[in-house]
Amino acid sequence: MPAESGISIITNIPQRMDRLPWARWHWRVVGALGITWLLDGLEVSIVASLGPTLTHPDALHLTQSEVGLTASAYLAGSVLGALVFSYLTDRQGRKKWFMITLALYLAATVLTAFSWDLMSFMFFRFLTGAGIGGEYAAINSAIDELIPARNRGHTDLAINGTWWLGSAAGALLTLLLLNPAMF
Repeated sequence: MPAESGISIITNIPQRMDRLPWARWHWRVVGALGITWLLDGLEVSIVASLGPTLTHPDALHLTQSEVGLTASAYLAGSVLGALVFSYLTDRQGRKKWFMITLALYLAATVLTAFSWDLMSFMFFRFLTGAGIGGEYAAINSAIDELIPARNRGHTDLAINGTWWLGSAAGALLTLLLLNPAMF
């Protein structure tokens, strides 16, 4: 494919990477990507369960419509993050932008806990979504590019399956964290 400069580059690097044996390095990639997906599933599940709590007078005292708006802000951030960060990862490197989107996601998630009103909550949820959207693009591209073809299907399933483990863990945590009898 011609680069922006009009020069075509032909390489056999993908074929070479497919011939490499499975190594410790691959396990590190699978571990890092899997942990990221697990945290995403955990966070999405916990936030989904917090909707009724956010309407409580001792919390942010949001209406049901405002809770829906925060979910929409998260989704809008995810879409925009996927579009913007996928472009940037293609141009400037997957690892760099994966780390940036992960940092954005983590920072925005922590800041969400310190929201003081609807607008701050929506803003931080939007940023959380943008970080997640960037991760969607980076994680699946990394699987396609870094995992040998003969292992790619099982590895893809294992990594993307960790989202469901995180989601299940989040549901179990909300049973404990949102139970007034526990505190």
